[in-house]
Amino acid sequence: MERVPLRLAFVWHMHQPDYRDAEGIMRMPWVFLHAIKDYYEMPWLLTNHTGLKATFNLTPPLVEQLLLYAEPLEHDAFLRQWIQPPATLDDDARSAMIKLCKSTQFDTMVKPLPQYAALYHQDDYSNEELLELQTLFILAWCGNYLRQHDETVAALLQKGSGFTQSDKTQLLDALTKFVAGILPYYALLQRKGVISLSTTPYNHPILPLLLDMHNAKRANPHTALPENPLPLEEDAVEQIRRSIVLYEKIFGCKPSGFWPAEGAVDERSVAMYREHGLKWIATDEAILFKSLKNDDRNNLYHPYTFDGVSIGFRDHGLSDLIGFTYRFKKPEEAASHFTRSLDLLGSMHDERTVFVILDGENAWEFYENNAYDFFTALYSRLQESSTCKTVTMDEVSALPQIPLERLEPGSWIHGNFDTWSGHEEKNRAWELIYQTKRDAEHYPGKIDAKTEEAIRFHFLAAECSDWFWWYGDDHATDFAYEFDALFRGHLIAIYRILQMQPPSEMFEPVLAHKHSQALFTYPQSAVAPKIDGKQTSFFEWLGCGTVDEGKGYSTMDRVRGPIEMIRYGHDDTFVYLAFEGNLEILRALEVTLIITVEENGNQLEIPLEKPIENKKIKFAMQSRIELAISKKQVIGLDAFHLRFEFRRKDEIIQTLPGYGALYVDMNEHYSEHWFV
Repeated sequence: MERVPLRLAFVWHMHQPDYRDAEGIMRMPWVFLHAIKDYYEMPWLLTNHTGLKATFNLTPPLVEQLLLYAEPLEHDAFLRQWIQPPATLDDDARSAMIKLCKSTQFDTMVKPLPQYAALYHQDDYSNEELLELQTLFILAWCGNYLRQHDETVAALLQKGSGFTQSDKTQLLDALTKFVAGILPYYALLQRKGVISLSTTPYNHPILPLLLDMHNAKRANPHTALPENPLPLEEDAVEQIRRSIVLYEKIFGCKPSGFWPAEGAVDERSVAMYREHGLKWIATDEAILFKSLKNDDRNNLYHPYTFDGVSIGFRDHGLSDLIGFTYRFKKPEEAASHFTRSLDLLGSMHDERTVFVILDGENAWEFYENNAYDFFTALYSRLQESSTCKTVTMDEVSALPQIPLERLEPGSWIHGNFDTWSGHEEKNRAWELIYQTKRDAEHYPGKIDAKTEEAIRFHFLAAECSDWFWWYGDDHATDFAYEFDALFRGHLIAIYRILQMQPPSEMFEPVLAHKHSQALFTYPQSAVAPKIDGKQTSFFEWLGCGTVDEGKGYSTMDRVRGPIEMIRYGHDDTFVYLAFEGNLEILRALEVTLIITVEENGNQLEIPLEKPIENKKIKFAMQSRIELAISKKQVIGLDAFHLRFEFRRKDEIIQTLPGYGALYVDMNEHYSEHWFV
């Protein structure tokens, strides 16, 4: 019998929080930067390959802010300062400008521009150097479409240095015209049937938590709830309604589907989506497995229906391969691995639909060439495939569905809501919303329609999931205090509108302190531990460097994998490594550890079944994994980058470090890292 092609439904989630303050000015430029790098480029990459289809989810905050870039200098605080001659900036503006211009990923975006790389590590800049840095910062964010098709961008990249104030003005003019064409481009592709479009509740809220904060405890019985939570069902309804109104205004029709913010679902929110005419939603595989009380992956590859709404459940593993793992591989190797994985799934059953859903913007700055080579390789293979057919979510919703009897509450991260509630800081943010809501509801005076609308706008904006993402200790960013100020600013604005004095705590950062434990620490001294797979003594790893994988996530998240901590160090002869975490998973799966030296491509494959001890390597695994690798026999370099991959046959279990590669300098004297 002829094999039925596997259906592959890509959903690319395009989102930025609302960076507008109480005066309507965008305080951070990430919408603009991703607009010139990703928002046009992602559908353009798809259209370079005939016959491929995908779904793009455009959130309302992103759409509204894209529209504001018709007049960028009126609405973007960063660009207002960027366009000025550097000599006119005061000290605070100058410091903020330098901070932003040095926030770009170095290896993939800064390093390819030699003058940018030369300036990047300076602490102080002359006016001429700062103008160079400003121009190169924006050029680094220009994507491949712009570099190939825009004359101004191409000419300035060719120039490379020696930029003038006039160059900046011409560049901003060209990019403003380009950004204005992004939303019409999506509308055109939807009319042609190449893509389908969806959206999200208006301000990207965790809708189940608005409906009932106790959903957080239903999803995780061990989580802590904010004090005296309020049901915010009216706000939840308004978040859905406003999103549909905006979508219809921009695209001329009502949306057929939603990606609920953060894939957050519960039964009541699904009923609300149905009541508003939505035909499909999508969320994570963890929700399906909880709802079925069965984590058999064979159940995953079908469209389901609950309460009259079609639901696609994302394959978390395949999605994370694109979002996190393939950036470390050569484009052809990554594309081949992905299509082999699809072929394996397709060969196991006649009718299968695979949902690959992930962030459509933040991963690509970690890839070389903004992932252009990866997507070209992947889409070429999919275009030529006879065993895999790409489909849109609109097409999936018309297929036969498997009915679900129940739908557990949860999100795309671990199937619960802990990323947005439970931690002291996250709960404190919710409590500030509840306090403001109670104060506004007890306001004694009359409120006219215009004032009521202004208040509602700020409440909806304060409910955005992104503010809660940065609270707590599970994600880190250099701009955490800026996000905190934006969140509290919406609540303060409500008091100002009502001509009430905001409570003093509204002016206190929710971020009580800098997170005490960093993503990584440098080695403080040489180490020479006994390689026995266990913590023999406290002192044997004292002074080592560490990488905390739990801290290595910023605007994205993933299944973190069994390894949670890396320890490393060296003496004159060996590099020492220890991996800590849930080793029982690795023991059960017959996993091989692959160590790659990036500078020369040397690889070391270590099966985890039994210990090893020879001149090249020592390996043991008991309560932890410990290794000693000979510098002379294996690595052959004094300074190098190491990358680690835990693999079971063709399945990638985890790639480490999550941020890139581990740098080791065997000539390190440690003095710059000493502390007292």
